[in-house]
Amino acid sequence: MKPVDVLIVGAGIVGAACADALTRDGLSVALVDRAGVADGATGAAMGHVVAMPEGDAIYALTRYSQKLWAELKEQLPAAVEYRTAGTLWIAADDHEMSEVQRMHGAHAQAGFAADILSGGDLARMEPNLRPGFAGALHVPGDVLISPTAAATYLVDRARSRGAQVCEGVTVTEFIEQGARLASGEIWRAKFCVNACGALAPRLTPGLLVRPRKGHLVMVRAVPGFATHQLVELGYLKSVGGGDADSVAFNLHPRADGTLLIGSSRQYDNASPDVEPAMLARMLERAYQYMPALARLEQAKAWAGFRAATPDKLPLIGPSPPRPDVFLATGHEGLGITTSLATGQIIADLILNKTPAIDCTPFSPARFI
Repeated sequence: MKPVDVLIVGAGIVGAACADALTRDGLSVALVDRAGVADGATGAAMGHVVAMPEGDAIYALTRYSQKLWAELKEQLPAAVEYRTAGTLWIAADDHEMSEVQRMHGAHAQAGFAADILSGGDLARMEPNLRPGFAGALHVPGDVLISPTAAATYLVDRARSRGAQVCEGVTVTEFIEQGARLASGEIWRAKFCVNACGALAPRLTPGLLVRPRKGHLVMVRAVPGFATHQLVELGYLKSVGGGDADSVAFNLHPRADGTLLIGSSRQYDNASPDVEPAMLARMLERAYQYMPALARLEQAKAWAGFRAATPDKLPLIGPSPPRPDVFLATGHEGLGITTSLATGQIIADLILNKTPAIDCTPFSPARFI
C-alpha cells in the first residue's frame, strides 16, 4: 500500500464516514477491514437516524449528524432508502407521559419539531398498536435508512476520490507513523483512526469499550402495517441501564414492507449466535405493544455487537498516549445516526479545524 495521510481501520458506517469526510477535505486515505464493508455492527443494525434528547452532548451530536444526513439526502442512491418517516416514542401510562413532556421540552428549547399525541391520536396514526396507551411523542424529522447501503455509498465516494479500500486485511497494532498487519507488513500513515467498534480495544489496549450484544428479527408484513419508527419509552432505560440483560420494543418499517423488530441488550456474551430464549423474550415484549405482529411470518433473525462506553458517550478524538491515533468508536446504538458527525469531527481535528459542535464530552482523554 502506498503511504497515506490517514489509515482508517474498520469499514463500518463510522469508518466509512471518516473516509468520506477526510477525502472530501483532500487527504489521502486507506480504509481497511478484516472482513468487509459493513460486515459488523453496521450490517446488523436497524438504520434509525434519531435526534436523541438524552443530555446536551448526545443531543448536539445527533442533531448535528441529522443535519449532515439531510444535506446528503439528494445525493443518496435509492438503495439507501432515505425516508423521513418520523419516530413515535410510546408512553404506556401517565408516568411515561411525564417523560414525553420532558423530551418535548428539550426539543422545543432547541427549536426541533415534536408533537405530544394523546392515546387516541396514537391509535389513529398506528392502528396496529394495542389500544390503551397513554400517548406518545411524535418526532416527524427522524429518518430511516438502510445502513449497509449507506456505508457502501460512503466508501464508494471515498474510493472515487482516490481512497485505497482493502477488505480482508487484519491490522494487529498501531506503530509510529503507521500500522502493522497480521502478515507482518507495515503500512505507513501520518495518522491512524481506530473505527473498529466493539473490537477497538484490540488495537487500543485498555480502551473502556465493551461489546453489547443485540438481536433483531425481520418479519414479512403488508405495506402500511406500520409507518413510523415505533419505540417504547422503556427503551431509554434499556440503553442506559446497568449490566442486566434487557429488552424493549423497537420497530423499524423498511421500504420493502418488511419490519425489523428489536431490541435486546446483553453484556458479557461473546457468542454471535441467536439465542432462542432472548429472542422469545424480545418478541414477547413486541407483541405486548403490537399484538398483530404475532400473526406475521418471521423471515430471519440475527445478532450483532454494539460498542458501549461506561458513560454512554462515544469516543471521538485523539488518544492521549498516541496523538497520531484517533478514536471513532463507542457509539452503542447510535452509530448509524452519528456516523456523519463523527467522520466530520475526526476530519476537522486532524486538519486542526474547529468542529461545528463542542466535542470535548467525547474526548478519549476522559478515560485515558
